[in-house]
This record gives sequence, C-alpha cells and structure tokens, in this order.
Amino acid sequence: MRAAIGAALFGACLALSAPAHATYPERSVQLIVPFTAGGAADVMARVLAKELETRLGQSFVVVNKPGGGTAVGALATINAAPDGYTIFLSSNSTFSINPAIMSKLSYDPVTQFEPIAAAGGLALALLARADSPLDSVKDVVATAKADPKKLLFASFGNGTVPHFAGEMFKAMAQIEMTHVPYRGSAPAMTDLLAGQVPLSIDTVVAAKPYIEAGKIKALAVTTGKRAALLPAVPTFAELGYSGYDISSWVAFVGPKGMAAEAKAKLREAIKAIMTDRQVRERLVTLGFEPDYGPLDDWTEYVAKDIARMREIASKAQIKGD
Repeated sequence: MRAAIGAALFGACLALSAPAHATYPERSVQLIVPFTAGGAADVMARVLAKELETRLGQSFVVVNKPGGGTAVGALATINAAPDGYTIFLSSNSTFSINPAIMSKLSYDPVTQFEPIAAAGGLALALLARADSPLDSVKDVVATAKADPKKLLFASFGNGTVPHFAGEMFKAMAQIEMTHVPYRGSAPAMTDLLAGQVPLSIDTVVAAKPYIEAGKIKALAVTTGKRAALLPAVPTFAELGYSGYDISSWVAFVGPKGMAAEAKAKLREAIKAIMTDRQVRERLVTLGFEPDYGPLDDWTEYVAKDIARMREIASKAQIKGD
C-alpha cells in the first residue's frame, strides 16, 4: 500500500512539474486590418476571419487600424507578441509600395514580419464612362499621343496600386496622361460618373455595379489573367502589353518569430479556406481573386516586388505623402 501511494504521489509531482502544453488557439485571435471598415479589403477580411473561426474553433476579431498608408496597422503587428494571437492581413501597399515611395519607413517589410500565407488579390480595371468615345485601350493610346495633355486618369490616392497601374501603362504605351489622386474610391468614381475625369483605375469590385447598370465600361484589367467578375474584359497583356501584371495582392503575416505551431495551424486553415469551392465562389462575388501560397520565398519575393515598384516610382516621380 505504501509503495502504491508513493508511486501515485511521484506521478502527481511529475504532472505538476511538467510544462502545460496548450493547443493553438486556446483564446481569441486579433486580426489587424490597416483599412477602414466597410471597404473591399475589410469585407474580405471579415469573410476570412469567420472561416478561420469555423476551422480553428476560436473567434478571430477584426481590428481596423487605418492610417499612415497602412503603417499604423503594420506597427501594431510588429510590436505585438509573436504568439500567434495577433496577425495582420494587408496588401502590397504595406509590403512593397510603401518601401518604394517612402524615404523613411517606420517598419521593415522583409525582416519584421513572419510570413504565413498569400491569400490572393483584388483585380483592377481601366474604366471610362459608358458614353465615352474611348472604347478601347487602343483609343486611349491614340488620343493620348494626339494630345498628351488631354487625358486624365483618377485613382483612389497617391502612391496606391491603381496609381502605379496607370504609370506602368503609361510607360509601356509610351504615352502621357495626368494622374488625379482622390481620397478613396467613392469620390473618384463619383467624378468619373459625372464626366469630371475621362478615365479611372479602380478595383473590379467597385466597378462591377456601375458596369452592370450601364454607367461605365471596363477597357482592360490589370492582372495577368482575366478577372473572374469581368471574364469578357481583356487583360493589358492580351492587348499587346506583354508582362503587364499588377494588382493588390494580399497576405497574412504576423510578428517576426511567430510560434511555429501557430504558424502551421494558420497555414493549414488558410489553405483549406482558399481551396474550398463554396468559399472561393463567395470571395469571387466580392471581387477577390483567391489564391493560396505558403510564402516560403517571402524575402526574395518582397525584395523583387519592391525593386519593381521603385523602378515605376522613379520613372513617374511618385513620392509618399
């Protein structure tokens, strides 16, 4: 009896002294989104957060931290504990465009983030009013060459992906157009509809309702392949601009040194989400092009994209506000 009691006490002591091992996640996870609530990126984040909740069994709370051209959200992420309970969903605005146009950046996109997974992107389109005489990219190029000062193109801000898309088109077509930056997609679309600007570059999701209403038309999409929401609209590459491919690509990252278990669990869940047919269809209806990738080549990929954006920014003299 004494031996049995001793053995039991010894086992209890071992159990107490052994470190507790919690399975990730054991509590809610904060998903930082560096954009305002209600926009395309925020809507997409909330869909993905709900799917992560379903697969991992804990709540994923979307926290909007706009400001500083996404720098506010980026800083909140890199300053968080790398335990997997704070993750960041952002676009190439954070990871390659800001480094390309800002002389002093408050974070390092290569060394201060732990890459988790690529999630896809938002396709963009070159837009004109439905009654515009500009019916094609060919018409735009001919008009710009005939009168270099005639054409304006709107974007939803200086240094945004649509701004870069327009400058990339100008360089490849060897034309001049004047960029008109707006504070957001809505005011840019309002002026396009009113005829205040002849052209705009915006997300496919923002353009789709107005295209269906017969108010605007899409002349080309900026992605390497046709957008799922606008399958009849050609890409710039199809129209002769070989290599033209630019969009708002989106990725999940965390603070550098994130716990390996958390990273693995998140990757597994994100892969399941992005390969689920029903989820993919829902994301496509929102204008998102789902595409999972593990981001194992993060350092090389981001460095290469920064170099590409810097080249465009240098030629077009794009500087951060």
